[in-house]
Amino acid sequence: MDLKKYIRSIQDYPKKGVLFRDITTLIKDKGAFKECIDQMSKITEELNCDKIASIESRGFIFASPLSYNLSKPNILMRKKNKLPYEKYSVDFELEYGKATLEMHKDSLNVGEKVIVIDDLIATGGTAEAAAKLVEKSGAEVLGFVFVINLYDLGGVKLLEGKGYKTFSLMNFPGH
Repeated sequence: MDLKKYIRSIQDYPKKGVLFRDITTLIKDKGAFKECIDQMSKITEELNCDKIASIESRGFIFASPLSYNLSKPNILMRKKNKLPYEKYSVDFELEYGKATLEMHKDSLNVGEKVIVIDDLIATGGTAEAAAKLVEKSGAEVLGFVFVINLYDLGGVKLLEGKGYKTFSLMNFPGH
């Protein structure tokens, strides 16, 4: 199944000059969503992780069925001030500004192997922050699995340049 045909492109969103890749058209189609999760499950299973970490908010959509399929815990990485307990925090740059990503301190244990899931990688700032959260806990990032790689925005190159494995189901230009 060609999953690319289930991604809608929206010009000038969220700001002029940006071509937004919309995953809602993929997740609303039961066959396409199932195929997407099946492909992500295969990649994740082969990496043999202890836990799956997901990045707010669209990463949750994909990581939850992966966690279920593979019987692995799903660790939530959320925006600032969304988690109620003791947490690690990492500030980072976004394509459109600055942000903070957080994770509960008791989510991961030293030495655990983690796969990080998100819907899309663009410049790599959010993914890099997720890796820093995993490493603050003493766990290890085995890799990242994305539905979409916006290849010309450099996020995959950034992560791979830091030694992380990355996997994407499809590639699109970013602008």
